[in-house]
Amino acid sequence: MKYAIIIPDGCADEPIEALAGRTPLQAAQLPFTDALAAAGSLGLANNTPAHLPAGSEVANLCLLGYDPDQYFTGRAPLEAAAQGIELGEHDWAVRCNLVTIEDQVMVDFTADHITTDEAAQLLATAQQALLSDQTGPGKFEFVTGVSYRNLLIYRGQPDTPPPFSGETRTRAPHDLTDLPVTDDFPRGPGSQQLQRWMDASEEIFRDHPVNQQRRAAGKRPATNLWLWGLGKSPQLPSFADRHGVQGVMITAVDLLRGIAALVGWPRIEVEGATGYLDTDYAAKGRAAVEALQSNDLVCVHIEAPDEASHEGRHDAKIEALQQIDQHIVGPLHKALAEQGDYRILVTPDHPTPCGTKKHSHGMVPFVIAGTDVEADEQQTYDEVAAAAAGRRLDAGWDLMQQFIKGSG
Repeated sequence: MKYAIIIPDGCADEPIEALAGRTPLQAAQLPFTDALAAAGSLGLANNTPAHLPAGSEVANLCLLGYDPDQYFTGRAPLEAAAQGIELGEHDWAVRCNLVTIEDQVMVDFTADHITTDEAAQLLATAQQALLSDQTGPGKFEFVTGVSYRNLLIYRGQPDTPPPFSGETRTRAPHDLTDLPVTDDFPRGPGSQQLQRWMDASEEIFRDHPVNQQRRAAGKRPATNLWLWGLGKSPQLPSFADRHGVQGVMITAVDLLRGIAALVGWPRIEVEGATGYLDTDYAAKGRAAVEALQSNDLVCVHIEAPDEASHEGRHDAKIEALQQIDQHIVGPLHKALAEQGDYRILVTPDHPTPCGTKKHSHGMVPFVIAGTDVEADEQQTYDEVAAAAAGRRLDAGWDLMQQFIKGSG
């Protein structure tokens, strides 16, 4: 048996007036995914429990079969794992966005998709200005990631109280787009230090050469550090131990790379995969088809629909969904069917409505097709058809076991 999981991140949405009351999934032309719906089984799953953040960190753990109440410790540790950063028992990771804030409003949580090289220069300056005179046993260090997605790592000592706790609360910047940030700074243990660094970064970055060059080029500057998503390293049992199948991950996003590393999946890096709307969909599809030859399960994550939603662009979201259908769903399903017994799952992690430009709690539609999957009466893959199918998983982490074992 071969398996494929396709995750069009954030593709679940709400009816949009400009689309005649349809969602982007309903408005998009998705012949290959609709064919899966006609031949397979649809339903709704909840990957974002109401008491936890409605983000990809919780949702993708759920999607892969891990109860977040048991395994979720924060977003940043997952991204640290993606970079091969090992966190000891007393260490913490903090997500560090480079953002654009104007008049205390989150104008852009990506700092206009700042480049990785520019981010490295800004973080080197922040390290020198904010962290060069650290005293005591615990040490902080900024670590460059990809573009605006970076980390702050704390290395603790056994006899030193940690700077944070499970009571420390932060807010994801992508949930603050176009909103005031005054009341959304960190709260709880260690939050005052985080807020001081966030405040100080504004002056440090204001006249930085990187921002001078960006303004001259008509790009938004990176005005601030935004620190959030902190946590300690989770202890995840391997996917193979839980489900009896070994997988491989294809993604351009560190969060998914990190989850893959922690559950024991190798990652396939695809040239041209960007984690944005300009990603090379066809290259991802080719890589997935090739990976089937030597792996039991291939998981392809595509960030583009989520990015389109964060920008409030339903047209770009529809285009991303159509590219995924044509270049990933179609070729991968064809390759699966040609090699023998198989199952394929298409599902987003969480909803990201274009109207709000941010992640939300709520059900997402899934479709399972393949060997020993009984077809229902639905003919299209979208939120309405999935609801009409009548299958509902309030604990989203149950879906993976059903997918692997074939109880769908």
